[in-house]
Amino acid sequence: RRAVVNDIASAYRISSHHLDKVVQRLAKAGFITTHRGSRGGIALAMDPAAITLGAVVRVAEDDFALVECLGHARFCRIAGVCRMRGAFTKALEAFFAELDAVTLASLVESPVALRGALNLNAIMTPSEDQDAKCS
Repeated sequence: RRAVVNDIASAYRISSHHLDKVVQRLAKAGFITTHRGSRGGIALAMDPAAITLGAVVRVAEDDFALVECLGHARFCRIAGVCRMRGAFTKALEAFFAELDAVTLASLVESPVALRGALNLNAIMTPSEDQDAKCS
């Protein structure tokens, strides 16, 4: 079903302004669709089994430079004698390898329990609530 950004922000207790920016990036990447108006909201544009957590994190975040030498400038005073860049590069690759092995579908073991934990049942319409119980 479609979800409203303000409802998601409220459920997770995060800034709706920040979430708006993330939603724009996810929509541009094709993971979600956005709809304006009274019946608007956001919805997945793909099967959740086809979306990896790694792909979402790469789109949602700006910078993965754990240390300055991995950043845009790639500047480091001790570059010739330091091995941290290689270690952090390998760690980041391992981090994304793990995230790439996880799909959105695999993250939700019990959709009904997740809705309850986020208090989303209170904002669902009776027909959506019935659909959720049948899922």
